[in-house]
Amino acid sequence: MTYLIRPIEERDNEQIATVIRSVLIDLGVPKVGTAYADKALDCMFETYAADRAGYFVVEEAGQIIGGAGVAQLDNYKGNVCELQKMYYLPMARGRGIGSEMISKCLEIAKEFGFEKCYLETMPYMEAAQKLYKRNGFDYIDGALGDTGHSACPVHMIKML
Repeated sequence: MTYLIRPIEERDNEQIATVIRSVLIDLGVPKVGTAYADKALDCMFETYAADRAGYFVVEEAGQIIGGAGVAQLDNYKGNVCELQKMYYLPMARGRGIGSEMISKCLEIAKEFGFEKCYLETMPYMEAAQKLYKRNGFDYIDGALGDTGHSACPVHMIKML
């Protein structure tokens, strides 16, 4: 099947929130200290309508099957964005969509003038970490800023 990567629209809010929560539950991610508890999940379009922020969804056969975005890293003074809310349903995995989405997000981050892109993940999300490494992210010791995701102990960064 053919998929479409496009900027999020207001009508996508409910579907992308459902996708993200479903993936997080499937992966056994804690509901506290992770993206699961983020208030932004229910209003993604509005959240990413901010300056220097963007979110993309992957649509296939009229259904949202994943998404990813970038925005200024919360509670950090440097010119660093965060790769955020990058989650995909099982049907989207292993098809190169993740790499394509990272490229799209990093492209827009550069357009916004960010110097680095940061991310946080879980230790057991090994496939995701391999994807990030293949796309130029390196591990760093400790968190940057304060995203509120205290349950995510793996931190990575990439120069843009």
